[in-house]
Amino acid sequence: MKIGYIRVSTEEQNTARQEVLLRELGVDEVFIDKASGKSTDRPELRRMMEYVRKGDTVIVESISRFARNTRDLLDLVEQLTAKEVEFVSKKEAIDTTTPTGKFMLTVFAAVAELEREYILQRQREGIAIAKQQGKYTGRKPLPVPDNFGEVVSKWKRGEITAREAMRRTGLKANTFYRRAN
Repeated sequence: MKIGYIRVSTEEQNTARQEVLLRELGVDEVFIDKASGKSTDRPELRRMMEYVRKGDTVIVESISRFARNTRDLLDLVEQLTAKEVEFVSKKEAIDTTTPTGKFMLTVFAAVAELEREYILQRQREGIAIAKQQGKYTGRKPLPVPDNFGEVVSKWKRGEITAREAMRRTGLKANTFYRRAN
């Protein structure tokens, strides 16, 4: 069975291009994540890894859609190999059924990780320059809700729970506790 895996980084991004490719390749089942590739803790990736069986082939449009760093890629492919599942990346023309494909997988994974590190480095450098020029001041702090003092007093007296206090102020836990102390 041919299993397709698609990933885009955000909800707003479109999966159509990847879906068309996988449909053209005759994929039987498709799993789609709309989440960052920084982690392999993605719901549809986990589902797919549980779903695949001996003899299946997992097909992705590109290595970067499957994993963002060499370690994650190699771990995922190792898990697939242990289940006797093949891995194919169309963009890089990698097929783990061959020794050359396995070697190329390792090389391309290292290059993809290097590219990601360069992007992050350029981003950090750009932010540093913008800060020096006074153009980047970071995220604006949330305004303090009008009822904050009253709600915190009730919470500290034990009249309401912390969860209720956060609901009433509209703040998340970290922000609430930081401001309440």
